[in-house]
Amino acid sequence: MSTPTKWDARYLGPVPHDASYYAKCMLGGVLACGITHAGMTPLDVAKCNMQVDPVKYKGLGPTLKTLVAEEGSKGIWKGFGPTFVGYSLQGMFKYGLYEFFKDAYMNLAGEEISATYKPLIWLAGSASAEVFADVALCPFEMTKVKIQTSPTGTFPIAFGQALKQMSATKVETRFPFGSLVPLWSRQIPYTMAKFSFFEKIVELFYANVFTEPKETYGKGTQLGVTFASGYLAGVVCAVVSHPADSIVSQLGKASNKGKSVGTIVSEVGLLNVATKGLGTRVIMIGTLTGFQWWIYDSFKSAMGMGTTGGK
Repeated sequence: MSTPTKWDARYLGPVPHDASYYAKCMLGGVLACGITHAGMTPLDVAKCNMQVDPVKYKGLGPTLKTLVAEEGSKGIWKGFGPTFVGYSLQGMFKYGLYEFFKDAYMNLAGEEISATYKPLIWLAGSASAEVFADVALCPFEMTKVKIQTSPTGTFPIAFGQALKQMSATKVETRFPFGSLVPLWSRQIPYTMAKFSFFEKIVELFYANVFTEPKETYGKGTQLGVTFASGYLAGVVCAVVSHPADSIVSQLGKASNKGKSVGTIVSEVGLLNVATKGLGTRVIMIGTLTGFQWWIYDSFKSAMGMGTTGGK
C-alpha cells in the first residue's frame, strides 16, 4: 500500500492494513475461536442441557456428574467436532471482517467524526462482521445443539454422521439455516458487546492504569491488559446474549419441534429463559472471551501487527 496523502484509518496502526493484514486477522480469529470454543465443550454440553431440561439438570457440577454417569466421559465432549469447525469459521469472519469494517466505517466517517463517535464505529463494525460470521456458523451450531441435547441413543454423536442425519431430516430440523435468526439475535448483540466493551476497557486501562504510551510497555503487559479486558467484556456478553442462547438450545429439543419462539418462551417462562444456565455461561463466556482476545492478540503481536485497541 502506498502512503496516503490524506487521513486513512488503515494507516493508524504499527503496520498498514492491507489485504495481507486482514488475511492474518482472519487466521488469528480461526485460532482464537476454534480452540477456545472446542476446549469449553464440557461446559457447553452442561449449559445446553440445563437450558432444555432444568428439572433434571440443576447445576454445573450435578449436570456434569449426571452426564458422565449416564454416558461416560464421552458424554461431556459431545459436539466437539461441529463446535471446532463452526467456531473456527465464525472466528475467521468475526475478527477479520471486524478489522475490515472498522477501517471502512472510519474512512467513511472521516477523522473528526471517527474520533468523536468511536463506540459507534466499534458497534457497527462488529455487528456487520457477525452477520457474515453467523451464516458460516449456523449449520454447525444446529448440529452441535442437536448432538448435545438429544437423549442418549436417539441421534448420532459422530460429526459426519450427525451432519448426514441433519441433512436427511432437514424438513423437520430446518437445516442448515433454520436457527439463523435466533443465532443472529444471540450473536450480534454478544459480538457488539464483546468488541465495544473490550475496546473501551482496553482504552480505560491505558488511560488510567498504564498511562505511558502503549508501545513503551512490553508484550507481556499488553497481553495481560488484553486478557483482563476480554474477560470483563465476556461477562457483559454472557448476560446480554443469554436469553437468545436459551432459545437456540430450546429449538434443538425434540419436544419443541415446530413450535414458534413465542410459544417456547411462554411455556418455559421468561425468567427461566433469561436465567437458567446463566451462571455457567458467565464462567464459560468470561473465560472464553478472555482467552480468545489473548490468543488473537498474541498472534497479531507475533506477526508484528501489534495488539488491539488502546490507541
